Amino acid sequence: MPDLPTPKDAAEAALFSECWDAVLSYADLCTSGSTAANQLAREAFALGIREARAAEDAGARGVGRRSSRLPRIPLLLTAVRTTAAAWEARGLGHRLDPDLRLWLNSDKAARYVGPPLSRPIALRGLRDMQEPDAALLWLAEVEALPLHAVIRRQGLDPAAAVEELNQVRGLFRDRCHRNHLDTPMDAECRSYVRLLDAVTRSPAADTPPDLSRHLATCVECAEAAACLRLHGGGLPAALAQGVIGWGGLAYLERRRRASEVRLGGGRPELPDAQGAAERSAAGRARVRRNGMLVAAVLVSVLALAVSMMPGDSGGENIAKGGDPADSSPVAGPGSVLPSAGPATSAAPSSSRPAPGVSATPTATRGDAGKPDPEPQGTSSATAGTGGSEDEAACEVTYDLVNQWPDGFQATVTVTTAVTLDSWRVAWSFRDGQRIDQMWDASVAQNGSRVTATAADYNRSVAANGTLTFGFLASWQKKNTAPYAFTVNGRACTAS
Repeated sequence: MPDLPTPKDAAEAALFSECWDAVLSYADLCTSGSTAANQLAREAFALGIREARAAEDAGARGVGRRSSRLPRIPLLLTAVRTTAAAWEARGLGHRLDPDLRLWLNSDKAARYVGPPLSRPIALRGLRDMQEPDAALLWLAEVEALPLHAVIRRQGLDPAAAVEELNQVRGLFRDRCHRNHLDTPMDAECRSYVRLLDAVTRSPAADTPPDLSRHLATCVECAEAAACLRLHGGGLPAALAQGVIGWGGLAYLERRRRASEVRLGGGRPELPDAQGAAERSAAGRARVRRNGMLVAAVLVSVLALAVSMMPGDSGGENIAKGGDPADSSPVAGPGSVLPSAGPATSAAPSSSRPAPGVSATPTATRGDAGKPDPEPQGTSSATAGTGGSEDEAACEVTYDLVNQWPDGFQATVTVTTAVTLDSWRVAWSFRDGQRIDQMWDASVAQNGSRVTATAADYNRSVAANGTLTFGFLASWQKKNTAPYAFTVNGRACTAS
């Protein structure tokens, strides 16, 4: 296993730290385990740094037009892809993700190392930019770094940073348009070049039906459209997929989440307010739950006290041989006293009758010899292990992030009311969708039923905390939202 290169100075050491985090994140997507991920990352990092230094030395010695090259982070990510292909060729493919192995042996991978004019538009466009401009675009769009951090790293004027970024985006679009014109294409694709350029320039322009049908069937033109359309939020995905290739969207999601974590810990002006709001909301929720629980217990105790008080009507009923359970619910099996336990599950729902009030009289009606087997103070929905207590323990949000003609990207977020030492989220698809790739969890699919299991690093979830993972999947004809979500076998409500 090669040693990591030694930084030349303190500035390069800081850059190495940031680059290593990105390389390891992508290597983890490409491999089947943490050991293989670390080895792939080290080999790719050493390869990429050697290539970067060789290009810098050649540029320093040469004259005239510089050789086109990628910024440091995307260069290292392509080195991960190159190293993975070398593993596959050397018979080490069993260490790689099975889907990556299929991709490496397909025509899709060949595009990234084939003739320059046949390579993805985004890759060519980024290479053709000046390295500082390309680095600014990549850090802001793909690595999702906050603009103030990009400004500090790139040495930009804070007052002109937004305008600078917009100019760089326009420059990238211009480079991609020129590369699209240079791409060998058939007559049909050539006929749509000018229309595609015009449609993607304006946010208000509608895509004509014939162009829409063409983009649904032509990979090269669809890639060009994604790079040329700067509005709509599709630029990060176009960059990640065009430059990295396999796993680009998964890497993009990981970097976005990593950036959110960094913002939460290192940006004083926002996290304090956001964190305070979150803590305040969580505190209010706990107060509401505790208040309803106390109220339910007090009502139960009050009902018990009232039922134990001697009354004329009760005595008359007993004297007349009436059912004593009507006036003395304490005497019935499992009467009001067990309500102290189920009150926890009943309390969170403010619209449900408090335990020990409406449930008590209905529980003792009927035959005296056939008492109601259901514990008093607990509705039928909470009886057993699969009731509303389990359903209220978690809430799931299914977010369709992006969708294209034969695939889509989605995120699943689960909020759990209880502490989880490990988790397993399952659901069912309605329309035969198939999971292709998942991050922040491992996946197993049996027919329409999908099970996502926690990774080693996100196994534990605190009470009232959330867990999130994402995936890429394929679909045909329809793509309705999944249903029947469960967490560790317990039903989960969908929001």
